[in-house]
Amino acid sequence: MTSPYETLSSRIAYANRWTRLREDSIRLPDGTESVFGVVERSDFVIVVPLRDGHITLVEQFRYPIQARIWEFPMGMWDERPDADPALVAARELREETGLVAGAMHHAGVVFQGPGYCSQRGHVFLATDLSQQETEREITEQDMISREFPLPVFESMVRDGVVNEAMTLATFGLLRLKGLL
Repeated sequence: MTSPYETLSSRIAYANRWTRLREDSIRLPDGTESVFGVVERSDFVIVVPLRDGHITLVEQFRYPIQARIWEFPMGMWDERPDADPALVAARELREETGLVAGAMHHAGVVFQGPGYCSQRGHVFLATDLSQQETEREITEQDMISREFPLPVFESMVRDGVVNEAMTLATFGLLRLKGLL
């Protein structure tokens, strides 16, 4: 699809190893000029570990919202943004939960926030799980992982205990595809 907007100029307003903030001067279809801010981030993965009717969540402190939050294991490979998403999913699963999947099913793609961000998430269902040791990054030192029966997880969603957007979108996608 061709963009209805014309990019007049573009500059990087901020960058670190995980995120770039780009500011574009654009022309709208009616000729009006405007500015658009875009957060650029590498693709990421969301992994749903499923074993015997139980799913595994991780809980960690999320600095931007100053709260601990339950979510599916997820992440990106900073050093290799072009890495195969299935390899990233296997690595994130092992790193955050210690789980190793005998089978990893790519179930679809979700966008983090397409109104402001270019980041795309690859959704994986991990099954045939075996437990190993975790290999968490230094920033994940407060992380815990825990298995929940699927009905308990659903109650956590209904009661607002689980409210992380990518986790909710992933759960909906897998449920609608009949994978959960």
